[in-house]
Amino acid sequence: MDFSIGSGPAGLGTAVAILDVDEKKLNPNVITHGGVIFNMFNTAMGWATMSVIDEGSLCPPVEVSVRYLRPMGGRGIGGDGAGAACRTSGGAPRGRRDSRGSDDRPSAAG
Repeated sequence: MDFSIGSGPAGLGTAVAILDVDEKKLNPNVITHGGVIFNMFNTAMGWATMSVIDEGSLCPPVEVSVRYLRPMGGRGIGGDGAGAACRTSGGAPRGRRDSRGSDDRPSAAG
């Protein structure tokens, strides 16, 4: 599995997760399974949040929702890799997430 996560371009309070999608992560319609996108959002949101809260603190999500905007294939399968970005809102651990393909068009938002 080719997965990476790290701080986003704005530094603290941001995160970017990227996954090269193979056949195992596609649904029967040959697009990235929604659960893969959701888990990337959740992981990026946790990374961004943990970068701005006090050390030793915990901040589990209370509610997460994802709005799927367009299908996303897998890199090497005639489509894009899956990516998710997150930032906290005003230092508070409230994540805004979006997923974009290599053409930088959104495919999901939360």
